[in-house]
Amino acid sequence: MTRTVIAHMDMDAFYASVELLRRPGLRGKPVIVSGSGPRAVVTTATYEARKFGVGSAMPTSRALRLCPEAVLVAPDFTAYRDASRRVWDIVRRHVDVVEQCGMDEGYLDVSSLVAPKASLRRLVSEIRAATGLGASIGIGPNKLVAKVASDAEKPLGFVALSREMACERFAGASPGLIPGIGPKTVAALETLGIRSLAALGACDEAFLVEHFGPNHGRDLLRRSQFRGSTAVVTAHVAVSESCERTFDVDIDDAQELEDRMAKLAAQLCERLQKADRRGRTIAIKVRLSDWTTVTRARTVTVATNEEPVVARTALELLREYGPDKPVRLLGVRVASLAKPEGDAQLALPL
Repeated sequence: MTRTVIAHMDMDAFYASVELLRRPGLRGKPVIVSGSGPRAVVTTATYEARKFGVGSAMPTSRALRLCPEAVLVAPDFTAYRDASRRVWDIVRRHVDVVEQCGMDEGYLDVSSLVAPKASLRRLVSEIRAATGLGASIGIGPNKLVAKVASDAEKPLGFVALSREMACERFAGASPGLIPGIGPKTVAALETLGIRSLAALGACDEAFLVEHFGPNHGRDLLRRSQFRGSTAVVTAHVAVSESCERTFDVDIDDAQELEDRMAKLAAQLCERLQKADRRGRTIAIKVRLSDWTTVTRARTVTVATNEEPVVARTALELLREYGPDKPVRLLGVRVASLAKPEGDAQLALPL
């Protein structure tokens, strides 16, 4: 029987690394890639900044308090997409089965390679030589082991683990180490006295089902024992696409909200039209000043990417909801997207 060998490749501090290639004078300094508005959040940061506790999705204001010496660089997603294409073109020249999960990470099925580790080391070296970008590799019998392994020794990590080795190595780690086990679940587990992956993995399934329900309970046990999928999907087409904005200052004027929503709808439709994608479900997202988040959706008869249809429907939904507090975020989404004509292409985040 052919053994299954899955690798997870994760580019190291990808956005920040692209910026350092363009600004070599910033090498060795704490760099934060982020917008500059009062509600901006960290997109990513160099490892020099991460030593101060700076992390992705953290409010930039907090990041700067943690690391006052940090250099703030505005994100340039055009440059990141270009760098990503170069990286993944190299990957696909070496590996046939690739599941790209975003601009900077993906899974590789290297089961058919005679010497997977040696091949992956050569791949990382070629990427470095061609693009100047570093990557960490995790190797395992399934996607979960590979994913956790790739993050274990960043940057430039190269970690290969069996399922049993992963269980042993991370036995004392918090369950939150595992993708899919979030902070709320970690807190709920702690109230039950379960604070490590070893403790979670030793739980009786019936006990977890009792406290977390049949699906979540069984999934927690499975994940804690590093049992994961081996399916590497070579193409993924998004079933929805959205456009949203967080405002620097809360908006409580109805007309301004409608103007903002109309602009978001126009931007979204422009992207859909370029990709020749159409959808039947139009939805809005409204986050109020107290962080209450509300969504509303409506399905139209014919799949569309036409701005008048999407904007009109989004505005109708907004008026019907009628926010009773100032709004900090607006979004519009088109879902149930139909595939474009021709071969399906990987849909990367914009």
